[in-house]
Amino acid sequence: MITNCTHVEQIQAVAPSADGCEDCLKIGDRTVHLRKCLTCGHVGCGDASKNKHATKYFHTTNHPIVQSIEPGEGWKWCYIDQILL
Repeated sequence: MITNCTHVEQIQAVAPSADGCEDCLKIGDRTVHLRKCLTCGHVGCGDASKNKHATKYFHTTNHPIVQSIEPGEGWKWCYIDQILL
């Protein structure tokens, strides 16, 4: 069982790339459960949304860590190590 993330060195100080999920905005869908990639700033919707764009973005780029940008949340998730930071 992994208890420490081995990818934290990839976290960058990045601004969100959009005010909502980039992919949902492109297709005119509702943006919910927003996650920001901490490698490049890409904003995608989380796995609780129907489109799961943040996870799809991870599978395309292999950028390992996202952060919730929902109000009142600040947790981070490493897709590779499968742990909350």
